[in-house]
Amino acid sequence: MNKGIFPEPNVLRDIVQDLDVQEFSGDWKTPISGLITDSRRVVPGSVFFAIPGLRTNGELFVEEAISRGAAAIVTTVPPSRHTQVAWIRVGDVRKALAAAARNFYNHPERKLQVAGVTGTNGKTTVTTLLHYLLQHGGERWGLIGTVRYELGERSLPSHKTTPEAPDIYSMMTHMVAARCPGLAMEVSSHAIAQYRVDGMAFKVLAFTNLSRDHIDYHASMEEYFEVKTRPFLGLCGPLPEVAVLNVDDPAGRRLSALLPAQVRQITFGESPEAHLRATGAQLHPGGSTFNLVRDGSAAGTVHTTLPGRYNVSNILCALAIASALGRDTGALLPAISAFPGVPGRMERVATELPCQIFVDYAHTDDALKNALGMLRPITPGRLLVVFGCGGNRDRGKRPAMTAVVQSLADCAWATADNPRKELQQTIFEDMRGGVTKPESITFVEDRRHAISLALDAMRTGDTLLIAGKGHEAYQEFADVTVPFDDRQVTRELLALKQYRVAARPPA
Repeated sequence: MNKGIFPEPNVLRDIVQDLDVQEFSGDWKTPISGLITDSRRVVPGSVFFAIPGLRTNGELFVEEAISRGAAAIVTTVPPSRHTQVAWIRVGDVRKALAAAARNFYNHPERKLQVAGVTGTNGKTTVTTLLHYLLQHGGERWGLIGTVRYELGERSLPSHKTTPEAPDIYSMMTHMVAARCPGLAMEVSSHAIAQYRVDGMAFKVLAFTNLSRDHIDYHASMEEYFEVKTRPFLGLCGPLPEVAVLNVDDPAGRRLSALLPAQVRQITFGESPEAHLRATGAQLHPGGSTFNLVRDGSAAGTVHTTLPGRYNVSNILCALAIASALGRDTGALLPAISAFPGVPGRMERVATELPCQIFVDYAHTDDALKNALGMLRPITPGRLLVVFGCGGNRDRGKRPAMTAVVQSLADCAWATADNPRKELQQTIFEDMRGGVTKPESITFVEDRRHAISLALDAMRTGDTLLIAGKGHEAYQEFADVTVPFDDRQVTRELLALKQYRVAARPPA
């Protein structure tokens, strides 16, 4: 362990001081080298947290953790016969993990300005743009999100939108060492529900919107809203200093009314009551232009290459957070025009053909509605879509996604997203519940073949949206994950087939 970055090795007493310890056996002075939730990663001196999961239970792997040299076990059950290791019984292992991580890494969040962004859609675009804007003045800011982790001096590919608490605080420690003043962080509903950000002190916390997603995990939309709003209400840590809220969204307006009086609000949107407002938005194929109004006064004109009305909202959100962090929003407008965009978020696939191809992460009915609604006005020909629904996820949104595609697109190819351990035909059966125009949708199991068929069908003036996976460079099946990048596959097919769409007459 690099002592120049990480804190000196802790003893068990230092780590568990804030935990709800209900029973303890062992030595409080036991040296601790790390915090582990996967028994396969245990090394001598680790504390193993036996987390109950959706598919298995960490308590089943306590014996393995001990055999690998775990110095302590944190669990909800009483001590076992093993007396050579410390045993800590707590009420909730995940809550204990978050508290232990803050202690083990010596509270790096206290040395950083933490700007969190939650909501169903837009988190990645908002945090990536915010990170870009905050670095515009020469500072190095951290980033934790769906696409990548920026640690100040290192950039890592992301493995989870909001990682486990030990990973979050480890990355924060690197950011502190790199002299980052703060970080922009996506905060998923899973992370809130599983206490990964429990106890986190947010200087700014933003809410983008709420639409149907993760109802396989949350029991209802009401529970989804309740989980998303916990950090704003001080139900899982300190109250944020500033809440940035989208008042164009009904859930954002509802949250605004629920906020404690001591939390300062900055609202954004196109609504007249928004503190930071967009007016006169002009949307075009190359992006959009709108006037920025702050507290009723003109604050400049925004030019962006990010397409669509929902990106107007994302830009407003990023500017509102930057304002809450003390930045001059007017001074940031030139940087917005130079922002290159986010990988896999309405990313244009370069082609010399007289048609347009976009890859986007849209994987909910609301996100598809926004994406297709944005593309329709800039499409002189037909609007084509390749899309799929993930396996082992919310089955209720599958027919809704199909229904949106059927209502807004001219032709569609339903295909595999990440089937995981679910049969593709079962996923298709659910999706068929939303079919209203069977003649305009084709179900194709192989995603590469579906993209190929869509490219074959393109004519002059058409737009093709390949939706669902965005930046992901893999596809998950039952027992294997294979390389698959929609952008790369599309480029390969275009090169292989040497399309000549210009020679084809319009429909």
